Amino acid sequence: MSSPFDFYLTRVGDELVLRQGVNLATAFAPLKRIVVVGGGVTGLTTTWALLDAGYDVTVISEKWASLSDRLTSQIAGALWEWPPAVCGKHTNLISLDNSKRWCMTSYRALDKLMHTLPAEEHGVRMRAANFFFEQPLTNMPGQLEKMLEIEAEKGIQGFEHDPTLVTKHAVNQKAGVVDSYRHLSPVIDTDQYMAWLRHTVARKGARFVTARITGDLLAQEDKLLSKYGATAIINATGLSAYETASDKTVVPLRGALIRVINDGSRFPKVEEALCVSHDDTHGADAEDIVFIVPRNDKTLILGGLVQPYVHTLDLTIDSPEIVRMRERCNAFVPGLENAQLDPDPFVQGLRPFRDENVRVERERRLKEDGSMSHIIHSYGQGGSGFTLSFGCAADVLEQLEQLEAEIPYSERNFLAVAHL
Repeated sequence: MSSPFDFYLTRVGDELVLRQGVNLATAFAPLKRIVVVGGGVTGLTTTWALLDAGYDVTVISEKWASLSDRLTSQIAGALWEWPPAVCGKHTNLISLDNSKRWCMTSYRALDKLMHTLPAEEHGVRMRAANFFFEQPLTNMPGQLEKMLEIEAEKGIQGFEHDPTLVTKHAVNQKAGVVDSYRHLSPVIDTDQYMAWLRHTVARKGARFVTARITGDLLAQEDKLLSKYGATAIINATGLSAYETASDKTVVPLRGALIRVINDGSRFPKVEEALCVSHDDTHGADAEDIVFIVPRNDKTLILGGLVQPYVHTLDLTIDSPEIVRMRERCNAFVPGLENAQLDPDPFVQGLRPFRDENVRVERERRLKEDGSMSHIIHSYGQGGSGFTLSFGCAADVLEQLEQLEAEIPYSERNFLAVAHL
């Protein structure tokens, strides 16, 4: 495996860029300690960026990525998408400008990662992603605008608008789609990537504390800063930000995926992502999403379930909505109904959505003594955690630099020395 010191993240303007070579920022960095709360893709990507910026980072999480008890990040569809994502169409379309900037930072970072290390290490692959529509895009203003933005974004590779794409794939010609476009997208094998990401930040020096933090972080901020000798806390707790940030706009979007074997033996092997977005003309609650994505060279994931405000994880592969989701996918790819289930065939999770927008900002509330908080939030990414991860991490670094500029040097030095 390649050394983690052969590649590093650095912020250039508002971009987080992956580079190879010697990272001088860590060679001459002063002692600065940060606590990151949250071990998902947002927390660990932010940790990576902080480490490469010269910070000493402790990550606190109740659990870590594993195959026996998957994190929400592992259950994600993890197809890079220009926002709003296919499975985010049921959500509010607020403050998309930041998301569009963040997603392109992640696109470029993931593309560079694929050219830096083999996919067998990190599980990221570039695949064609095809998006199909039941109406001409000229009749769908929102989807047309999204497609034109993708076409205009020169960083997105392989764009093509072609209504006849359905005839060029192993797609049911009776699926009812009449328009389509495609482009290349990073696709992440989440189990492999999350294990690799934790290994990478560990080798770069991150410390891991397995613990559950309950309650509002603001009320325990001084205690945590003192305990770890840190100058700031990064809150990347996802859905738990309802509690840790006392943010009642954080709500779950329940989703689920079926995993089948994609070896070409029972149906034509699917090599590209095939997606049908929600059509507003069917009503807000219509079940019409199709999400078919090759997770790796052996596994195909089938999805398309979005259930806002549902907190329970009590679905099974035989639940009515899961059966209907599978039937929508089956109707799209001939022979898919014959697919053999993966040994681990069904996963479900709660996407951490925030009604107002994705939150990457300083804590606005004052502490009890009236002083400014040293908490920076990064949560509410919904089903786009991987798509936004590097971009959000870049903005956290910017927020942290602004925070540090307000902290007297003597206070920073005292915190660091006190923890030695």
